[in-house]
Amino acid sequence: MDFATIRQLLSDLAPADEDAVAAARARDAQLTKPPGSLGKLEDVAAWLAAWQGRYPPRAEILRTIVFVGNHGVAARGVSAFPAEVTAQMVANFEAGGAAINQLCDSLGAELSVEVFDLDRPTADFTSDAAMSEAECAAAIATGMARVEAGTDLLCLGEMGIANSTSAAALATALFGGDPADWVGRGTGVDDAGLTRKCDTIAAATAFHGAALGDPLEVLRRLGGFELAAIAGAIVGARRARVPVMLDGFICCAAAAVLQRAASGGLDHCLASHRSAEAGHDRMLQVLGLTPLLDLGMRLGEGSGAALAAHVVKAAVKTHAGMATFADAGVSEG
Repeated sequence: MDFATIRQLLSDLAPADEDAVAAARARDAQLTKPPGSLGKLEDVAAWLAAWQGRYPPRAEILRTIVFVGNHGVAARGVSAFPAEVTAQMVANFEAGGAAINQLCDSLGAELSVEVFDLDRPTADFTSDAAMSEAECAAAIATGMARVEAGTDLLCLGEMGIANSTSAAALATALFGGDPADWVGRGTGVDDAGLTRKCDTIAAATAFHGAALGDPLEVLRRLGGFELAAIAGAIVGARRARVPVMLDGFICCAAAAVLQRAASGGLDHCLASHRSAEAGHDRMLQVLGLTPLLDLGMRLGEGSGAALAAHVVKAAVKTHAGMATFADAGVSEG
């Protein structure tokens, strides 16, 4: 796969199933409740039907994928932890000890972890492109291939030391503004670390210059393997009619590439939560996404997405399980 193929895929995205939406809205109007009284739960059920392309919607087969990669820019001291922590967290995922393990267990969701070669990080993007076109396209293809048809909802997450710097660099290049508008403390850097992150992004955007006018070039020059894979998974999900739940700032930064590359490219995605990471609220506004939750979380690893998927299950349960006025013998007034 190459960028030309990816651009072709982005030019031919499946639309929502409006008949499924109409069926969901029609049932909503008959349920034993005042119109609109379940708020976003009603919208979520209709959205799920729209992008599954069927009615009624289902929330039984739930999957979470955490993509993992290392970043060469970590050597510039932009994280509070060394790059070795990425591999250590992978071991924690595999042992079942991370937050995402617990959330997927409580959700009843399958968890898979896709790890790119951690001994081969991306290049330091202040002096080179993070990835070649072939590497970036291959990572996108990996993400696409990990989407399983028949999944009712796909939750996406990431892990990779220094990837909050990469995400802030993507946001700066895609949406403009000063790096300080997008940079947060990530793993918990101090003020000096925060300054290094801003300086690193400023140096990177200056180095790559006019090439950053193309969203896919932004991704390959400033992104990471795991971020490219997230973008690929979102594309693959659209093609397989699988709705997507996005995690926080880093996941949304990867998704933002598609929003800039294709009109409506994120219509099949929901924002799970508003992260406490600086820049995420601004990004959600730019992307036109309203988060389901706002709990002060900023962990990453798909934790917000898996937690919000519980809301999706509740939306489907109420939509399918509630009695209609006719069923219950209740007057509609």
